[in-house]
Amino acid sequence: MSEEVKAPKKKKKQSAAQIQQELRDLSKPAEGSERPPLSLDKLYWRAGAVVLGIWALSLAMYSWMHARWPLYVALALTAATVGFGIWFVLYMRKTEALGAILRGADTEEGRKEAIKKLETDFKKGDTQATMTRAQLEMQEDPRKALATLESLDLNRILTPMADQVRALRAMLHLQLGETAQARTLADALELGKQQEPKTRAMFATVAGEAWARSGAGKKAVETLELFNPEDADNAEMRVQMWRARAFAYAATNDMKAAERALKKLADTNINLMAMFIGSKKVHPLLERSAKQILMRSGAAPRRMVRQR
Repeated sequence: MSEEVKAPKKKKKQSAAQIQQELRDLSKPAEGSERPPLSLDKLYWRAGAVVLGIWALSLAMYSWMHARWPLYVALALTAATVGFGIWFVLYMRKTEALGAILRGADTEEGRKEAIKKLETDFKKGDTQATMTRAQLEMQEDPRKALATLESLDLNRILTPMADQVRALRAMLHLQLGETAQARTLADALELGKQQEPKTRAMFATVAGEAWARSGAGKKAVETLELFNPEDADNAEMRVQMWRARAFAYAATNDMKAAERALKKLADTNINLMAMFIGSKKVHPLLERSAKQILMRSGAAPRRMVRQR
């Protein structure tokens, strides 16, 4: 007599949007980990000290040389310092305003309201506002976000900002499975010129995945291994960094390392294995490993089993 063993209750299959939402939740900084706002008072004092130092040196040289050119140099440097200071203060205030808009856009209604603010409070074509809008749009419609970023003329933007746009575009192309377009953008990134550690890590992660998925696995591994996904400073990029490593190790046929990367992702959230399953653009051995981890976890539906 046969006895039917019931399979575990089948879990509802997650949509791509749900998976992306989990990725966003995992990438959010921990409460209290955000940097405090920059103190402009300290900035003013430092700028003032620099200007005073310039004038003290110029006056000393004027007294010693009896020439006026040190005073002209001091005047020019003072004007440059003041000009840069005004630009920097405006830039920081805009950055803080955009950050506040993003923080209030954690729901669908919040995102719609945030996009309206971006349209009304900032000039059309403003680089920072356009990038912020794309960050909001990519949560629901990556293709629309990509079109928003492509509206920016990279030749008219400062190189550091242009590279941020390239990195975001490359990230979206990878999300859409368009590895050739992502590779073109990744090749144009100037990784060594980024001063901010988090920005360097983000660029390396995006470029590494693009290289890994387009035939440059060795280059991807060498770049990605310069950054530690477990470093506290990389907490917001941790999932993306392990994902990129999984692709890179698979591209170099180092499946043991690829499986370790998958295990790190599975320990964070088992549903992240869905990123590697069901796409023709994923290395077959990587997909197989992701399926095995998913099955072992019990999260995947099992077939009905009969025992005699």
